Amino acid sequence: MKDNTINYIEFKSLNIEETKAFYTKAFSWKFTDYGPHYVAFSESGLEGGFEYTTKPIINGALVVLYAKDLKIIQEVIISLGGKISKKAFEFPGGKRFHFLDPSGNELAIWSDK
Repeated sequence: MKDNTINYIEFKSLNIEETKAFYTKAFSWKFTDYGPHYVAFSESGLEGGFEYTTKPIINGALVVLYAKDLKIIQEVIISLGGKISKKAFEFPGGKRFHFLDPSGNELAIWSDK
């Protein structure tokens, strides 16, 4: 994986099973379930996932970047006026945090380190 590049994209889903059926039938995407509230997809050109939500979806896409060192990139983001919107948390395969850029766009950064 290349440092500081877009690596993954996440969308929201009101119904995980319906979402999986739609993208499987329409585009032949493959899915891996990670519990009842998250499913990852592959064979789409860019890997990503769908997260279950009950809230109305306004902007359902979350761009996820990869970084070798989360601590360093978090310090850089804050020093440049970015704000942490979700503190670092662990998940199967790594750790990530979310941030807002100076315009308010939310992105996430993950690392397998």
